[in-house]
Amino acid sequence: WVTGRCAAGVPERGRHRWLDGRVMSRTWSVVVLGGGPGGYEAALVAARLGAAVTVVDRDGVGGSCVLTDCVPSKSLISTAHVLRRMEAAREHGIHLPELPRASDLRDVNARILALAAAQSADILTRLEADGVRVCRGTGRLVAPDRVRVDLADGGSDEVTADVILVATGATPRVMPTALPDGERILTWTQIWALSEVPERLVVVGSGVTGAELAQAY
Repeated sequence: WVTGRCAAGVPERGRHRWLDGRVMSRTWSVVVLGGGPGGYEAALVAARLGAAVTVVDRDGVGGSCVLTDCVPSKSLISTAHVLRRMEAAREHGIHLPELPRASDLRDVNARILALAAAQSADILTRLEADGVRVCRGTGRLVAPDRVRVDLADGGSDEVTADVILVATGATPRVMPTALPDGERILTWTQIWALSEVPERLVVVGSGVTGAELAQAY
């Protein structure tokens, strides 16, 4: 049901695998386009229910939520809390020679992105452990039951499935009157390249990421 090269191996239809102490036959095949929370959680459930599952993902499993969005923003809030607690040290009779500052965000952001990458790797390991094949590349529907995958390392695969789930997630909205330049106007994916804390910051959007970035900064 799949040709070409993808990471890990999924038992083909008709083969059996042990699942919770039982032998289960994989009689259905599922392809998930997108490896974010919606996609990888669906893939895990489908695999545990006995389907042969392929996840097609372009940027890294976990999606923007794990790599540049909700998870990094929470890590930044945690860093801000550490600074706040250290600033309050004198109230507890602890006198620091110099109050800490996050004037250079490069180390802070490097740590945050490293944590996000580690969580993405953990999710990939979990998928592979449950027998899910992960294809790194871009997928597109070429028929109601077929997906063509242009692989990130070159070449292509064609995957046939009984069920195709589209879970491609979200991307930052770009307005023609305020095009991101990576310096003054940034998307949530670009903000992790800042090297210092800005004196003033306007956050457009009050969703989870916007609210958490506003809180952290």
